[in-house]
This record gives sequence, C-alpha cells and structure tokens, in this order.
Amino acid sequence: MKSQSAEALLSVSEEVADALADHRPVVALESTIISHGMPYPQNVETAQLVESTVREHGAVPATIAIMDGRLCAGLNAEQINRLGKAGHAALKVSRRDIPFALADSATLGATTVAATMIVAGMAGIRVFATGGIGGVHRGAETSFDVSADLQELANTDVAVVCAGAKSILDIGLTQEYLETHGVPVIGYQSECWPAFYTAKSEFSVDYNLQTTQAVASALRYKWQLGLQGGALVCVPVPAQYEQDAQEIEQVIVTALADMQAKGITGKDTTPFLLARIAEMTDGESLDTNIKLVLNNAAVAAQIAVDYSSL
Repeated sequence: MKSQSAEALLSVSEEVADALADHRPVVALESTIISHGMPYPQNVETAQLVESTVREHGAVPATIAIMDGRLCAGLNAEQINRLGKAGHAALKVSRRDIPFALADSATLGATTVAATMIVAGMAGIRVFATGGIGGVHRGAETSFDVSADLQELANTDVAVVCAGAKSILDIGLTQEYLETHGVPVIGYQSECWPAFYTAKSEFSVDYNLQTTQAVASALRYKWQLGLQGGALVCVPVPAQYEQDAQEIEQVIVTALADMQAKGITGKDTTPFLLARIAEMTDGESLDTNIKLVLNNAAVAAQIAVDYSSL
C-alpha cells in the first residue's frame, strides 16, 4: 500500500486517473526515449505516435517523467515537447536518481525502464511498453556493468513489453540474471529472445504465448498469488524492419570499441552506442527502433485491454 508521503509526490493526469478508477486499460511509457533516444523534433513526433498507437488499440497512454518536483504519470503535449527540446540536458533517472531529481524541483527527469516501472507501480499501472530493456553488458564479468532495469523487474509488479534486451548487451547473461531472480521471460508468438534490431537470437524464452489473452491470464495468476516482481514480454521486431544480423553485429562491435576508446561508462553508454549505431547505419537502425517501439505499444495495449477485462 502506498504511504501518504508517496502519494503526495505523485501527479497522475486526469485522463489516466479516470481510466484507473474505472478499471480501464492503461499503458505506461518511458521518457528517456524522448530525451536521450533521438533528436528533436523526431523524438516528440515518435512519442506522439506511440501514444496514438496505444489509443488506437483501446488503452490510455501514460508517459512518465519527473517534472517540477513531482512524479508524473501521464504527460500532456506541452510536457512532452519540453522533454524533447531538453534532450540530453534532462537528467536520465533510474531508481537511485529519483530522490535527487525530486529534491531539486528545477530538475527535468526522463525516466528509464527501472524508474518508469517504479512510478507505474505507484500509480497502479500494470503494463508498460518500451523499446528494449537494459541488461548485463558485454564484458560484465570484469566491469560488473548490470542495468538496474533487471533488479526492478525482480521487485516491481509491472509487465514490460519490449523487443528483448538491447543487442548491445549480453543476452545470455541477461537471461541468466532474470532466471535467478524469478522473472519470467515470455515470447509473444516467438520461441526465441528477440535481439532488438533482429527478431531472433540463439536464446530461448521461458514461455511462447500466442495471444495477448494468454499473457494477461498468466500475469493475473502471478500477481494474484503474490509472486512479487514483473514479467518480460518479448515481441520480435516486424520482419520488414529487421536489420541484417551479421551486419548489425559488426556495427555494434565497432561502436563498443569506439565507446571504450572514448572512456564512456555508466548511464552514458546506451545513448552513445545507440547514436553511434544510428550514425553507422545511416539512420536505418533508428528507423527500426521507432518501428519496434510502435509495435510493442500496440501489443502492450492489447495485453492491458485483456488484463483489465479479467
């Protein structure tokens, strides 16, 4: 149960609050894709497209961010544009950063997967759509670089619909981490972990479910039983937008080498790598990123509709 102090810091838009009160479907959306994912105004246009996609499939979108000393669930057009214009000047907020972003009301905070899950959970939103999750980074056996997204999946009761772990990561180690913490990995109409830019990897999911109703039913039983934590719903990128697996892997290897040469670490790694990959693919990877996010939003909305009907 939320404490009064937590409630006092949470601002839920009227549209989202009304939907939740009426037990209508709501889909949470992150905001780092707006500030750190792509340039302005393409980032704002994409955010608006994602929200429209959620609406077209019967759910209410709730883009999440930190603004003016508040945790915001459900942004209006002006707020989304504000984030888009800020770009990298906005603070990239994960779990550890939330209190500091709130303490300084001037801070504009774009929420990662982990922080978006936290705010969604506080608001009572069960389904969240994003592009790809963070995970165990390549070389983590020496760097210990593991995204906070994974621990949040183990602790917070929100289902994350994505195109798998970003392919700049070590998918095998990410899978092992989630298994250790009891987080189910569901393939939506897929037996394989998707690899973000490509539909398949060498790794198998825990469960291959063919319908959004089946996903919603499994989530209902998980939380009804009090099994703490979220679930990962992996949706392969549509075939027509896939990148060539060998070519994109070579690009990723080159981007990783560039990152290491520049000494980039921590929360700056993913934005740098995605931007470098987009540069080396002449924007094709960015187009794939946008298309898969829209596809994930559609599937997440359908899951939310089915979950609310239960």
